[in-house]
Amino acid sequence: MLEPNRPRIVRQDFFLPRWPERLDGFTVALLSDFHYDPYFSVHPLHAGIAMVNGLRPDLIVLTGDFVSAPLVGDGKKAAFAAEPCARLLRQMTAPHGLWAVMGNHDEGTDRKHVTRALQAENIQVLANQSEAIERDGARIWLAGVNDVLSQTADLSKTLRRVPAGEAVILLAHEPDFADEASRFPIDLQLSGHSHGGQVRIPLLPPLYLPAMAKKYIWGTYQVGPLTLYTNAGLGTVGIPMRFNCPPEITLLTLRPSAKQ
Repeated sequence: MLEPNRPRIVRQDFFLPRWPERLDGFTVALLSDFHYDPYFSVHPLHAGIAMVNGLRPDLIVLTGDFVSAPLVGDGKKAAFAAEPCARLLRQMTAPHGLWAVMGNHDEGTDRKHVTRALQAENIQVLANQSEAIERDGARIWLAGVNDVLSQTADLSKTLRRVPAGEAVILLAHEPDFADEASRFPIDLQLSGHSHGGQVRIPLLPPLYLPAMAKKYIWGTYQVGPLTLYTNAGLGTVGIPMRFNCPPEITLLTLRPSAKQ
């Protein structure tokens, strides 16, 4: 249970009504909350890279917090951790690439610096944007919003290129944004931010949960028509430990709901 350096793989199958038949079995690896530092969080990241490549996902998504905003001191200097983090993340490969959104810690340091560091390693960053993913004559849309706590997430702008009726996966760092996202034509939201509580004592609620991660803490939820998955994260923030809440790599297998 005290294993902050040994990620586990969580496998989830999701049946989505608008998912194309030709993309039945499409796989997405979800990772989040890296909080890169050279002493602690680097270890689960190193372990996770080989695990993800062994899964051979079609697509890899990264839902924010590549760095950690300091409680005191120079936030912009903390953003320099994005370069070694991005270099490690780039060792993962998938046919449809690596895609990312920013988290509140990225926003709280230097969002532009973190974005540039990822883009320099060919990790594409979605900032209130959607991009088409196409295979075998079928198409879905990968959407990503700005960090929600920064109050700059804009779903109307994000989805304006998406034709009606086509499946959408939304990357949003904060899981409780699902209450807003469920009012839009979005099939699946993928999030992190909560660290799953990081320290989970049996029979007690998590000791600390950040804003916008108090409802949908860890795992699968149905929020109206929207399916949400909250990943427990790879790194740690505050104290470098986890209890009853190991670092997580999620492998999602997506299927049209008629296949149930």
